[in-house]
Amino acid sequence: MSPRNMPVLLLASLLVGGLLLTGACSTPAPAPTPTKAPAAAATKAPAAAATTAPAVATAAPTKAPEPTTAPAAKSIDFPAKGRSINVIVPVTAGGVADTSARILASLMEKDLGISMPITNKAGASSMIGMTEVANAKPDGYTLGVFLLPTTTVTYLDTSMKATYTRKAFQPIALFSQDVVSVAVNTEQPFKSMKDLADAAKAAPEKIRMTTNGPLSILHLGGIAFEQAAGIKFAYVHFPGGNEANTAVLGGHAEGQFNLVGNTAPHHKTGALRLLGVMDHEASPYLPGVSTVESQGYKATAYSSYGFVAPTGTPPEIVDVLAQSAKKAVASQEYKDKIASVSMIPRYLGPSDFDKWLAEAEEWARPLVVAGKAQ
Repeated sequence: MSPRNMPVLLLASLLVGGLLLTGACSTPAPAPTPTKAPAAAATKAPAAAATTAPAVATAAPTKAPEPTTAPAAKSIDFPAKGRSINVIVPVTAGGVADTSARILASLMEKDLGISMPITNKAGASSMIGMTEVANAKPDGYTLGVFLLPTTTVTYLDTSMKATYTRKAFQPIALFSQDVVSVAVNTEQPFKSMKDLADAAKAAPEKIRMTTNGPLSILHLGGIAFEQAAGIKFAYVHFPGGNEANTAVLGGHAEGQFNLVGNTAPHHKTGALRLLGVMDHEASPYLPGVSTVESQGYKATAYSSYGFVAPTGTPPEIVDVLAQSAKKAVASQEYKDKIASVSMIPRYLGPSDFDKWLAEAEEWARPLVVAGKAQ
């Protein structure tokens, strides 16, 4: 029993024929109140993930330590009253990445009780905005929207001379996803992915397919299908998915690789014929359209979006942001709003998001090499 923690009381009494000494006694200090750990985010790994996150192990019970004086729990004033969290979206306003980020930020604002203004910093395939995020102070008040695989390509393609890699960012939360679909002009004879592949085999590099730019997710999706089918297309690149749609609708190209969010409205009206979706499962927004995989071609392509912070952001702050994002993505309001733009709500917490970033990097690496060679 430690004398620094226990008062010592010495009582002496002289009794008949001897000396009785009463030893020191004390009452142990009350045990510290346990702090409830935040609940682990139980999330379903995205369909394209190569591995499944291992189950959380349950630690065996251990003998409680002797009671001691506990150090004061570390408290954080985050987000501080009167501050705002600036969200940098590295593309222009109005696209699916920008729209989904705005939907999430508006719900997190209500939860955190502060404002989360969106700033669009477009340019150089997201490099301008993401460079600013990477160089920001790691205090939780600057977040960026990491575009997969667009941002990944900026540093895999060394000719772009990005000053960052994924290690410059602290993953916070993946929050939405879109899938690449394959569509053709309705005047074309193609009714399936096999029809399209057979035509490309018969006329190598003659079938014109639009994308939203070299080494974009749409271009990489096209390359993935080319490799699976053993064919070559002639690519026509446009600045965005809407321009690519216009070209196909106008008959200036036979078909296109485009995000479901861009093709779904035209599928509903019958203006485009959808041949397949590059996912492991059919899209709820494209009824009647089967997967490319189910048609015999192992090719998938996704565009995913998530909040990241600069590396070095304290884990306590990361947890606050991740839990708020998790709550927002689980809300019916978020699901309804995301569905209105044909997006898929999908949450991954910091650890699983980090794994997803690594897997996306490995998926994109050989496709970038193949795309550079075209």
